[in-house]
Amino acid sequence: MFLITGSSGFIGFHLSKFYLSKGYDVVGVDNLNNYYNKKIKKKRLNILKKYRKFKFIFLDLKKKKNLRKLKKYNFKFIIHLAGQAGVRYSIINPLSYVDNNIKAYINLLEFFKNDRNLISILYASSSSIYGDKNSKIENYSIKSVYAASKKTMEFISHIYSSIYKLKFIGMRFFTVYGPYGRPDMAIYKFFNNILKNKKIDIYNYGNHKRSFTYIDDIIFNINQIILSSKKSKRIKDSKIYNIGNPKSVSLIRLIKLIEIIIKKKVQINLMPFQIGDVLKTKANISKAESKLGFKFKINLEKGLKKFYKWFLNER
Repeated sequence: MFLITGSSGFIGFHLSKFYLSKGYDVVGVDNLNNYYNKKIKKKRLNILKKYRKFKFIFLDLKKKKNLRKLKKYNFKFIIHLAGQAGVRYSIINPLSYVDNNIKAYINLLEFFKNDRNLISILYASSSSIYGDKNSKIENYSIKSVYAASKKTMEFISHIYSSIYKLKFIGMRFFTVYGPYGRPDMAIYKFFNNILKNKKIDIYNYGNHKRSFTYIDDIIFNINQIILSSKKSKRIKDSKIYNIGNPKSVSLIRLIKLIEIIIKKKVQINLMPFQIGDVLKTKANISKAESKLGFKFKINLEKGLKKFYKWFLNER
């Protein structure tokens, strides 16, 4: 049985759907906050509720007493994807990241720290923790409260692993996109504005580079971690893996690909660099490739075509 927190979020929805489609029992929890339009979260949730083996629990992890609702379940895996997203929003509202990313995570761990049924706990970290440093090396230049909160979660996981003999796997995601994606993410915003004949804002004059990663590749590789965990006994351990397309693409290249796909010239506003932004992300997955069999099958052009097809149907 899986516990997936943030099950109505972008990655949580797709991961829940993946395991439900394979016949697993999934308990999903979410507080359905209003960081972006709740209608999107409720739409995802309604899809999941069609599966007989899905149980949804409305739960805010910041309120420790609420976790009692989970007491009757015997989970083998906890996949913690709930939390406050957004680099730029963390400049405006930093306390939200302390509450939703750090406090909520500690509450979750406190509740399950002595659970002997657990095989492992997986949790969402972020490529943002690297700042402008290379993802091959553990040398950080953290540039936002969001990134700091994710790095803190990694430290907390190491501590709980050591004290309570738990197995943790941190997942540093790199710029995830795809159907039912977050509307505050660049690719979603670009298509939304373009199809409304609005200009799109391109920061740092288009010189940013990102490891754009299609959601299906994210789900495939999370499952590779789960399959590996099933093979090993429960042991004290704390590992972290990059989960992102190893190819980094500039925003200018991204726009050109979108123009080819939609057969339309895109109107852009070239904007200066924004505080908190990272110049370049590039996922190094060599460790996970050799150990876990990580694969990234969907290149940016193919992923954009799939997203565009979905987006047109959703309008």
